[in-house]
Amino acid sequence: MRLILGSGSPRRRELLATLGLTPDAIIPPDINEDPKKGEIPRLYCERIALEKALAIDAGPDDVVLSADTTVALGRRILGKPRDAGEAAAFLVALGGRRHQVITAVVVRRGDRLWKRTCESAVKMKRLSDDELNAYLASGDWQGKAGGYGIQGLAGAFIPWIQGSFTGIVGLPLAETATLLTAAGLPLWRRT
Repeated sequence: MRLILGSGSPRRRELLATLGLTPDAIIPPDINEDPKKGEIPRLYCERIALEKALAIDAGPDDVVLSADTTVALGRRILGKPRDAGEAAAFLVALGGRRHQVITAVVVRRGDRLWKRTCESAVKMKRLSDDELNAYLASGDWQGKAGGYGIQGLAGAFIPWIQGSFTGIVGLPLAETATLLTAAGLPLWRRT
């Protein structure tokens, strides 16, 4: 039985390592991640995670793990910013407000699927111009939903969360462990 991580995210690899797991293969799927017209954040996130899992070519006993993380401001989906200007717009919009971070996880083994979605509430402080410009210059916003990663420099901007810290980072460990166990992957004996 092989564990295939359907993600190129270094954060997801690091989180899996805390469970004592090293993927046998890392295969980031090539899918269209554009939201559909009128699609709400939770359903979008669940659809993308499922499409990632189904896009991975795997053997019948391989366990495929995929996930998607979305930042939602109301019904608005804040994906990975295309450039620093869009990252700045996201961070300004999030400043002083609560928002949702949704991570959907899908595990596939053969034709069986196990799915969980984790929602967490996050409050980001209003950023000063100096804070915003320094953060944008750091490049830490690149490749991160909503333009920030709580596990990095932006952690200093987050005074409050309710929910799963690891879910906000990109892979909720309690939910992921449950799904992998259900798929027959022996978490606690694997090195």
